[in-house]
Amino acid sequence: MNTTKIKSVMIALDYNPTSQKVAEAGYTLAQSTNAQVTLLHVLVNSTMYSTAYPTMGAWQIDPLEVLENMKIQNEAAINFLKKAKNHLGDASIRNIQKEGDFADVILETANEIQADCIVMGSHSQKWLENIIIGSVTEEVLRKTTIPLFIVPTKKQD
Repeated sequence: MNTTKIKSVMIALDYNPTSQKVAEAGYTLAQSTNAQVTLLHVLVNSTMYSTAYPTMGAWQIDPLEVLENMKIQNEAAINFLKKAKNHLGDASIRNIQKEGDFADVILETANEIQADCIVMGSHSQKWLENIIIGSVTEEVLRKTTIPLFIVPTKKQD
């Protein structure tokens, strides 16, 4: 039997309050195999806002305001990842913050860092539970060739 050792675990985090549970579960998995941990946070692609600027008429968005907002969002994401890293208490954890389509960036980053496992939470809404896991998690699951560790994050009834 040819098995692959997990040497690199990438944990995708969002601002959902359950991210702590996802980070802790992913970190525990990584510790069990002595794997390198990478925390990833993806911001929505801001170019969709800046490309809307010329066509919005009375509802125009000031490009400078968009740039300032992007800077604030980037700083918030960096601080969020620092707090997650500090919570886990491991200075060797890598933090990556990127911008773009959530599922695509998760998959691209996992390939870039040669992750052996991707860890994500499932935030499906109650009325959707029986249909999909969660739109981003489901899309990553459909497209990935890398093992995916899904942490259920719904509250217990």
